[in-house]
Amino acid sequence: MSPREPEMLCAIESAAAPAASLLEAGPPGFWRSLQDDVRCVFERDPAARNILEVVTIYPGVHALVAHRLAHRLWHSGWRYAARWLSFMARLATSIDIHPGASIGRRLFIDHGCGVVIGETAEIGDDVTLYHGVTLGGTTWSPGKRHPTLESGVIVGAGAKILGPITIGRNVRVAANSVVIEDASAGMTVVGIPGRMVLPKSRRRITEQGIDLDHRQVPDPVGKAIACVLERIGDLETQLAQLKGQIVPAAKGCLACDDDCAESTLTGTHHH
Repeated sequence: MSPREPEMLCAIESAAAPAASLLEAGPPGFWRSLQDDVRCVFERDPAARNILEVVTIYPGVHALVAHRLAHRLWHSGWRYAARWLSFMARLATSIDIHPGASIGRRLFIDHGCGVVIGETAEIGDDVTLYHGVTLGGTTWSPGKRHPTLESGVIVGAGAKILGPITIGRNVRVAANSVVIEDASAGMTVVGIPGRMVLPKSRRRITEQGIDLDHRQVPDPVGKAIACVLERIGDLETQLAQLKGQIVPAAKGCLACDDDCAESTLTGTHHH
């Protein structure tokens, strides 16, 4: 961010103040929320160069501005107006956020194409969503049917989080995962269906406290295949011994962890 960027951020609020009375439909703290939305783009997207670029051509920022207005209309009883505003925002940004969804501060939607956030979804502060993310429901029944994402969650590209489940604070959801169960705080979730595989102590945390490494995740399927090969190797060794053949001793798969990725058929085991 250039030295003048903070001044320009403050200008957003001061320049908009005279128009505040025209935006009574906006929720409390509308302009502060806009400033936070712009700041978090600079914190999490190295491609962001200046305020004009972020405010005018970042669809995630546009979608959030429209949602904050639509959300207030929704809770004021102007349901059709709220849905119409949400519909127009989807046409302009390819991001579909139901006006009933509750969204905290500093949500960053990167690229945004194909992001869908359902009516009863709840999102905490400092959450990051990549393109293709769906926070969807699994039932036609009214009531809570969409996920709750607590603060600090990062959801990789194409991931689907379905049903009235809770994703704990600072959870990282790997790209293209399908999550249908609660995830404990600080864990990494990967796979179809999503499984918790990596605690916070093993994750790469940036200076800003946000883990953006949603591509480098353990492979539970690869681990399972490696363990099967491990067992086959052990059985082949035992069979050879029964036949009286001399075979080199291989270490067994005695203690698996999330880094297990290779067979020990050659007598070498990697953890």
